[in-house]
Amino acid sequence: MLVISDSTDSDPFGLRKSPVPLLHLPSPLFSAEEYQSAPLVLLDDRSYPDFTRRHMPRRGGLIVVLVDPDDGTVYPRAAAIGAEAVIRAGDNLNWLHLRLHDATDCRYARWEALLAGGPADPPPPVGS
Repeated sequence: MLVISDSTDSDPFGLRKSPVPLLHLPSPLFSAEEYQSAPLVLLDDRSYPDFTRRHMPRRGGLIVVLVDPDDGTVYPRAAAIGAEAVIRAGDNLNWLHLRLHDATDCRYARWEALLAGGPADPPPPVGS
């Protein structure tokens, strides 16, 4: 999975426990091939301006991670780049782990481990 974040934090979204291999790169440094071939892409909403300057094509499996919960502009921006979902950092981690599991053809985790610990409800759709 590709994590696009300009944050210097090595785990900006709280995914340390994820068994899926993560490639964390700042927005200016990921390649078009890395972007296209990643089973899932997480984009830090703070990296959105640099990301859009790259003119990356739309693709499935792009999820915007909202760090500032009071930012109401994130939904139109996410829709503009074709994101499938917007989640808040630290929230919806069960759903995100299930989504990672699904995107990687179930190669990295056991279902029972993913389902433990609470609901795995999806976040609301981007367009709503």
